[in-house]
Amino acid sequence: MSEMGNTASAAVAEPGMIEPSISNALPHLIPVVVFPMLLLAATFGGWWIAVPLLFFAVGPILENALGIDGRNMDPKTTSESSLLLYMLPVWLYGVLWPITFVYTLWQMFVVGHLAVWECVLLVYLLAVEAQAIFIAGHELVHRRSRWERYLGELLLASGSYPHYATEHVYIHHVYAGTALDVGSAAKGQSLWWYFPRELKANLLGAWEVVSTRMARRHLPIWHYSNPFWRYGLETLGWYVFIYWMAGWWGVLVYAILCFGVILSMKISNYFQHYGLRRVRLPNGNFEKVMPRHSWTADWKYSNWVFFKVQRHADHHAVSSRRYPLLQHYGEDESPQLPGNYGQMINLAMRPKRWFAKMDPLVDEWRERFYPEIEDWSAYDSPVAQARPEAFDAIVEIFSLSPYLAHAIERTPELLDRLKVREFTDLEIPEGFGPDMETEKIARQGLARLYWTRELGVAEMKEQIAELQMQDAEDAADTVRNWSNDKAFQIGMHTLRGNLSPREAGVALANVAEASIDAVLMAVLEDDMDRHYEAADSTVAAIVLGDVASREVAPRTALEIMFIHEGGSAEHFRGLSERFYEALGMLTQKSLLFAPLSKKQKKRASWALPDFIEHHRTSAQAAELLELTRARCIFTRGDSQIESRFNQARSEILQQGAARDALIAELEKKVANMPESDSAPFPDMQQGLQNVENAARSLQLKHSTEIDAEDAASIFETARVRSWVSEENAQQLTEAARMWRNLHGMQRLIMEDDTAIETLTNKAKAALAESCGQEDFDALTASARKTADEGRLTAVTLQ
Repeated sequence: MSEMGNTASAAVAEPGMIEPSISNALPHLIPVVVFPMLLLAATFGGWWIAVPLLFFAVGPILENALGIDGRNMDPKTTSESSLLLYMLPVWLYGVLWPITFVYTLWQMFVVGHLAVWECVLLVYLLAVEAQAIFIAGHELVHRRSRWERYLGELLLASGSYPHYATEHVYIHHVYAGTALDVGSAAKGQSLWWYFPRELKANLLGAWEVVSTRMARRHLPIWHYSNPFWRYGLETLGWYVFIYWMAGWWGVLVYAILCFGVILSMKISNYFQHYGLRRVRLPNGNFEKVMPRHSWTADWKYSNWVFFKVQRHADHHAVSSRRYPLLQHYGEDESPQLPGNYGQMINLAMRPKRWFAKMDPLVDEWRERFYPEIEDWSAYDSPVAQARPEAFDAIVEIFSLSPYLAHAIERTPELLDRLKVREFTDLEIPEGFGPDMETEKIARQGLARLYWTRELGVAEMKEQIAELQMQDAEDAADTVRNWSNDKAFQIGMHTLRGNLSPREAGVALANVAEASIDAVLMAVLEDDMDRHYEAADSTVAAIVLGDVASREVAPRTALEIMFIHEGGSAEHFRGLSERFYEALGMLTQKSLLFAPLSKKQKKRASWALPDFIEHHRTSAQAAELLELTRARCIFTRGDSQIESRFNQARSEILQQGAARDALIAELEKKVANMPESDSAPFPDMQQGLQNVENAARSLQLKHSTEIDAEDAASIFETARVRSWVSEENAQQLTEAARMWRNLHGMQRLIMEDDTAIETLTNKAKAALAESCGQEDFDALTASARKTADEGRLTAVTLQ
């Protein structure tokens, strides 16, 4: 690989111009000179085999000795007729290869005069020469004359890959450099990940193209004009002929040879576009293919032997050009491969070395040609390859939300939820209204009406009831997928500004409540099949924390406890364990919930009288704090257990043994609120915790008059009841809403280990917009001001 580092610098020399001539055309006959050598080697064996071996051995030496070509013909002034001598070796290859191939196999398997070692060497020689099958075939399938295209197709069929003639022209050349073309490898994609997918995509893609073209001509798929009839017969003909001539051993040799040829071709395809992407334009189209979208090289000997296949950049820019007219571009127009094709094939087969060498070059290419693009993650992501039809949405998600980006990488099916009417009916198309602001307001109105009013918990339960679930385990899996779909839709509306994070929190709380209800009901139904006493007892599920206050964000901790009346304590301990087991499955791989913690799974279930007695007499302050945000969302049996729990909760908050200690603890925390630090962005979690502490302190002091669970509503009640001044109440309410919006948007956008300063500019802008700020700098200033004002105001309440 020592020569590779010098290639790019050598290849940037200004190419000279040449005219068509016999002397310039003769070197291109080199690839067909080997055919007489192979025929002699197959006829006589022995030392004659050394002649083609020596021919192939001197190739790398000549490659390095002759160096870079750097010469171009002028396509505007060069006539087609002047290229006949250049095209002669391509046509000869199409004729001489099958003759030489069949003759050599005949000598090996039918005449049988060759020793085993001679046969092995001849197979090796055929495999080496066969590498040019796709190069010559590729050149021919691009031609306008039908006979040349058919000749190219026959060549490809001899390598068991005739459908390449359709896929390459109608898919690769149309979509090269985009996620729609599997043949354009993304950055970070190894050859061994790429190869099987490329094989599958080529076959299925070619069939889809043919099917579409036949349908447009109103012809059935089995019509004789379907080229797959030819492809199949041409390929099958080779295998039948080989079997007739050499039996199963011959078929095996032939199949191995074809596999090697296909692999070699796919390796070339892999590095010809590796990491290079065409950018999506504002009008929704990809930019046109330019030389910058293909890796290029210009080694003189390879240009002679392989029909200038290295000049791939110009081939994509003008695919109709015959190979002698292909232009070489310098590094200002096209990225340069750091080695010749032989070296690149060797490198590509070693992924670690490949990434170490090529990924920095891809980064340099991006910086050179697209300095305005700060985030290429969507272009590099496997989900773009898996779901190319959703590329616009993928780019949007990757630019705004690393969290949702990872979600669609894990579950690409989530993208389907952007196509259902439940989502699309709320997305008013651009140009619908008189101006963009009117359209935005209309979208916001539709989304808010649907997700916070029309689609409530009852309606969500009806949707879940239509799903097929066989038992509790199945229910947890099915409902998790349903809730992920809903959470993804709500998240997309929030990213697009159609829902505020606080509004999304209400919608997500509805999803959470409906999901928990469905899973718990499934557990109870399983339980009733095994325990007759379940029908005569009552159970209720009490959610705590953000779910209770309807302020749910992605990855919200599911805090839940169970109370019961009637039945045996042993039965309800077992039932609670099954509840937590099912909820644990619900929260795995969930967009809505964080995985259920071990501590939560060990939470005890309570008989209602025991619950009341414990919290009145011996509960710790932390247990009482949990009840400041607690809501019954599920009952089975006597529905009045919910009102009895609410009454008990109210009394506990007023009279619980730990009440005074908790108020004192909260007041101490409020009084000792730290000032905003010098970090680039204020601590959102600390800001949220500060307003929560102030709200819970107020709630406990006035528990008989406060029915709300969320902090903003508590402060608003305090304003109405004149417990605090109008100004203080307004500052605290605004602080609570800002921190909740920031918290919700942060959970939607960021992974747990992501620093806010590392977000893309678009993600920062979305974060600012969610809080009503013009930009991220304004948001930072506002958050810092809110933190300081909220701290001082909360302290004055004590």
